[in-house]
Amino acid sequence: MSKSINVALIGNPNTGKTSIFNELTGLNQKVGNYPGITVEKKEGICKLSRGLRAHIIDLPGTYSLNTTSLDESVVVELLMNKNDKDFPEVVVLISDVENLKRNLLLYTQIKDLKIPVILAINMADRMLRKGIKIDVPQLEKDLDTRIALISARKKTGIDELKELMANYQTLSNQPVVDASRIAPDYFDRLKLAFPNEDLYKLWLVITQDTNFGEIDKKPLEEKSDFGTLSNAELKRLQHKETIVRYQFINNVLKQSYEVDLHAAKGLRATVDKILMHKVFGYLIFFLILLLIFQAIYDWSSYPMDFIDEQFAALGQWVKTTLPSGVFTDLIAEGILAGIAGIVIFIPQIAFLFFFIAILEESGYMSRVVFLMDRLMRPFGLSGKSIVPLISGAACAIPAIMATRNITNWKERLITILVTPFVTCSARLPVYLIIIALVIPAGTFLGFSYQALTLLLLYFVGFAAALLSAKILHHTLKLSNRQFFVMEMPSYKVPRIKDVLFAAVEKTKSFVYGAGKIILAIAIVLWFLGSNGYRQEFKNAEELVTERINTEGFSTQSQQYIDSQLAEVTTAERYTQLLQIQENAKQQEIASFKLEHSYIGVMGKFIEPMVQPLGYDWKIGIAVLTSFAAREVFVSTLSTIYSVGSEEEDTIKHRMAMEVNVGNNKPLFNFASGISLLLFYAFAMQCMSTLAIVKKETNSWKWPMMQLVGMTLFAYLVALLAYQILQ
Repeated sequence: MSKSINVALIGNPNTGKTSIFNELTGLNQKVGNYPGITVEKKEGICKLSRGLRAHIIDLPGTYSLNTTSLDESVVVELLMNKNDKDFPEVVVLISDVENLKRNLLLYTQIKDLKIPVILAINMADRMLRKGIKIDVPQLEKDLDTRIALISARKKTGIDELKELMANYQTLSNQPVVDASRIAPDYFDRLKLAFPNEDLYKLWLVITQDTNFGEIDKKPLEEKSDFGTLSNAELKRLQHKETIVRYQFINNVLKQSYEVDLHAAKGLRATVDKILMHKVFGYLIFFLILLLIFQAIYDWSSYPMDFIDEQFAALGQWVKTTLPSGVFTDLIAEGILAGIAGIVIFIPQIAFLFFFIAILEESGYMSRVVFLMDRLMRPFGLSGKSIVPLISGAACAIPAIMATRNITNWKERLITILVTPFVTCSARLPVYLIIIALVIPAGTFLGFSYQALTLLLLYFVGFAAALLSAKILHHTLKLSNRQFFVMEMPSYKVPRIKDVLFAAVEKTKSFVYGAGKIILAIAIVLWFLGSNGYRQEFKNAEELVTERINTEGFSTQSQQYIDSQLAEVTTAERYTQLLQIQENAKQQEIASFKLEHSYIGVMGKFIEPMVQPLGYDWKIGIAVLTSFAAREVFVSTLSTIYSVGSEEEDTIKHRMAMEVNVGNNKPLFNFASGISLLLFYAFAMQCMSTLAIVKKETNSWKWPMMQLVGMTLFAYLVALLAYQILQ
């Protein structure tokens, strides 16, 4: 039976930790969340030697054990708790050959916890080009460890690292820095008060904002004979500790690490001057985003159309193959429709994270974050928020998932809560058809009124996101320590393997996580729209048939019949007339049943609430059903208006003819149209987004707050717009 050891991969962000994790584990890895929190947990299996394998945990990137975010605290919590099933027998600290000094701060802290540490220096293939020389034996001696020079790109040094991991028992677990030097008297008293506890562990517990493992602060607070320190004094000692550690690191590197500064200068400095320029930097970034979103739109449309067609064909096949009944309808219109609502997002999610991974792997994303930080600070956000916010223009779901790069919990939460304000692609079908109905033709400075209206809706959404972020920043009572540390990695050509791994894992995370919630809600919506308790629903076919026989088709259906017959030749006119009339009849039955279904009753119930916005019960139903997805608004109206096709021109024609019963004027006029546009600009109206917010925040509190807050705001703005414009 083979033995297994726990190995923790730890390192600063942008040191290539993920690349090394992928090289060690290959496909033998899985992604989940740590119990009770949403920080991503990556683990995999690596065979070291005959009879020995490593269970490798890829921990979140951190700069030190002085935690400032949730993901950093995960690292400290694991290293402090020997009773944790994942507590490592050995730590592999991944460092960047160009930023070794910065990386070694974390190394010295982990050594102080008396855990064996292997130092893996990544990107060793860049040493010659950057003029770096390392005396490895001397560095191993001074740091009291073993070192593996690695190039994840060239796949060198991996076998040497595996050998060191297999022989972890030969490694020293003694500290290299005496942290008690920062306050000898205080640490002496601390040792007397807690003789059986490790001093450095106690120090970490005292200086952090949370409890770790089996050690908590209560005994420390109760037993204060060692002396208590104020927060200001603790911060001063933390700063002093950092200075002491860097003094040690500087002395070590003087003996074993040499950089030819002339060789180190070159392309990176030149490119940084351009990409981080205070004017051109922003222009280049937005140009790159424009190209990315255009590519996402173009590339994802083909697989999304294919998925849509295949699920439609599958649903039709189920209906024609299986016996008619509730079970068949559940599969075709509930389960398959719910699965389609999950799968159809996959192309957009995969492509977006594919491009984000390229930007991250290349080293450019760090420059973007640094560049945008100053602009986002007044709104309570940081530079890391800009990528999710702009990504929301494609789809809020992957955009919210992209907030995982934000280390500060308050900033991440605010970004998650405001991202749905940004106009996503799902709003476009609603926008385009309403704009075409209510915005007149004409131009201003060469641009059409309709195009300018669409552009304005994008600006309004982004402005609402920033304004709400500022409000949340001042109202949310959460800790928001504004430490912004950003390591500027070297530029490199992204490894396609790592890019694909990132895209696939994040896509799987959406499908398996949010997908279950989406499917459940889709089935509920199907049930509400396919069932009813009233006699009108149960006897819909007889009632509609009788009405058609006595009163004829409705005005909308008759116009549909006439328009269809206009395209039929005289020879086929009678044969086609019967089929067209049957189609119109079935659509009227479907519309009648929907009106008297559970969701139709809900539409009638909310009609008094939507009438002040300029809507009737039919639009109310469309608003309700579009909670499944905003674009459902159009297809719902096509059924309600007895339209035999979901072609946009046909739907638009029927909507244009719809009359407000109260004043006998067109239902979709300028006032009601603007009201509807603003409602969809600000309302949540997307169960998929709520599902992913729940998953990312690990609570229903925030998505419910989001749903209620955005809906009320959208309602008030739409109400004000209609009352002013009518």
